[in-house]
Amino acid sequence: MQDMKNSIDSTLRLQRHGHNRFIRIWGLLKKEVLQVLRDPSSILIAFILPLILLFLFSYGVSLDLREIKIGVVLEQDSSKARDLLSAFQGSTYFKLRVARDRRQLQPLLVGGRLQAIVVIPAEFTRRKYRGDDNPVQIIVRGTDANTGELIQHYIEATWRRWLSQQGTAQSNAAAANLIDVRSRVWFNEEVESRAALIPGSLAVIMTLIGTMLTSLVVAREWERGTMEALLSTPVTRGDLFLCKFVPYFLLGIMAMILVTVISTWGLDVPLRGSFWALLMVTSAFLAYALGLGLLISVVAGNQFVATQGALIAGFLPAFILSGLVFEINSMPWPIRFLTYLFAPRYFVSSLRTLFLAGDVWQIIAPNVIVMTLLGAVFLIITARKMPITLETGK
Repeated sequence: MQDMKNSIDSTLRLQRHGHNRFIRIWGLLKKEVLQVLRDPSSILIAFILPLILLFLFSYGVSLDLREIKIGVVLEQDSSKARDLLSAFQGSTYFKLRVARDRRQLQPLLVGGRLQAIVVIPAEFTRRKYRGDDNPVQIIVRGTDANTGELIQHYIEATWRRWLSQQGTAQSNAAAANLIDVRSRVWFNEEVESRAALIPGSLAVIMTLIGTMLTSLVVAREWERGTMEALLSTPVTRGDLFLCKFVPYFLLGIMAMILVTVISTWGLDVPLRGSFWALLMVTSAFLAYALGLGLLISVVAGNQFVATQGALIAGFLPAFILSGLVFEINSMPWPIRFLTYLFAPRYFVSSLRTLFLAGDVWQIIAPNVIVMTLLGAVFLIITARKMPITLETGK
């Protein structure tokens, strides 16, 4: 009988302890949510800043060249030369300055007011029909190698299109390098940089919310003196970790839904994958970003150091090492190896796949697994380092 009574008492104590812990965690979550709602900087970073960045990436950053300032030297005033000049004038890529002598345009090229010069020589018609390899001359300003190469390709494309319109593409040796190519672009048929930039830019936005916002959470508690009051309660390390993780995780999901709706409905970026796959990929990345941000906040102890740490460990890798702007395969191998250690590389790849190609699981699944593993590492370390007494707090 005594054993049964002891067993009932133990069960009641466990139930009471579990009930008390649930109430304690619920109270901590309510306190954290109210703190987020009362803090203007949290709302700014979570909702206003993503919209600003989204529109900056959409309209301010573009890898497409428009209105390239080039000069055309028209040394021959023949009908064919004027037709070629009209082809350049009709292109949406170029803004032309026409001259009769290349010496008029060379100072402008050197000074940067022109990006290239196309010389239509005096013997243009004769060279073209004779089959010379170089009936026109292209001079490109090479201060920026990538831009110079793009401009050269645009000029060559205009030249080849003009040859095709002239009906001489197959008969002229001048167009010997013009093969009957019927190209087809998959996933981004209009070849717009916005369609590739915006999905990748969401990784930067989620990094700001996940890492930079949470990097201030624990540090702010210490600076405001509220951590001492919190640690005086019977809160456990797990309770404290959950109340710091859950609200910002939900905040990140809400921000992702917001920027996705604006990207697809407002900016005409296609979302060919499923919404649930997008939520799964975002959740995996937020686990990494929140774990990294909370770890920085716990270790730093003050908001200034935490902000600098989040900038170096979170924002810069998301912008530089993710493949958003700089092609990873073009990086030196030590830097290329370093990209594998940061989750934004896998997040950008997954987002571009979901938005432009669809649910391609042979790409998405490995990326989610790696992001989950990286997130688990940071979350475990953060949970172990979360302060529980005033002696171990700072």
